[in-house]
Amino acid sequence: MESMVNQFSGAFAADNQREPSGRRNDIAALRAFIKAGNYHPGDRLPSERDLIVELNMNRSALRKALDALERDGMIWRHVGKGTFVAGPGSTGAFEDLSRQMTPVRMIQARLCVEPALAKEAAIHGSRSAIARMNNAKDAARAAATWGEYEAQDDLFHRAVAEASDNILLLTLFDQFNAVRRAVSGGTVVRATSRPTAEHTSFAEHDRIAAAIEARDPHAAYLAMRSHIGSVSDRLFRDA
Repeated sequence: MESMVNQFSGAFAADNQREPSGRRNDIAALRAFIKAGNYHPGDRLPSERDLIVELNMNRSALRKALDALERDGMIWRHVGKGTFVAGPGSTGAFEDLSRQMTPVRMIQARLCVEPALAKEAAIHGSRSAIARMNNAKDAARAAATWGEYEAQDDLFHRAVAEASDNILLLTLFDQFNAVRRAVSGGTVVRATSRPTAEHTSFAEHDRIAAAIEARDPHAAYLAMRSHIGSVSDRLFRDA
């Protein structure tokens, strides 16, 4: 135990030197904790309550750090089951797959997968899952930069997948989404510093969320399909 604590402290100190900002320090601390704890793929991390104590971090900071590691593919989470360490080498596999994908084929894949997830979310979504979906939707609308918008947009779509209440579908979505980010990353040129109030995804997200909350699978399916089609139109128009 003492060896693990020393290892964790050393790694955290090194990360702190490289990352001066508070949020980056929180992310570095969580990364170092996972590495020092000798966690293996599939291992469950301690509860949020225990991590708050271990890392001397408040709940909001911890959740932001967990969100960052989840987006990076280091962990994955399932409501009611906990937070788990992701498998090694997945990033390389995603990079190999992303090199074989084009934006057109990525959109085709999204049209196959995400409307079906929205339909399942309308049938099975819990109140808490729907609340997370709405929170991400509202945060995307309030984003001050495109980077913030894209992070919240990502969380919105993941919340829809999570609301399907199917751990296999959620795991597949996470892998699918990692490829999507690799394919689309850096390809869109923005004309403004942040989304404008007229950004069409806002209303599209509203329609998806409303259909899921109304328990209307058909409307949720169509709303998500329309949204992906709109994203495609903007992507190729801007390209």
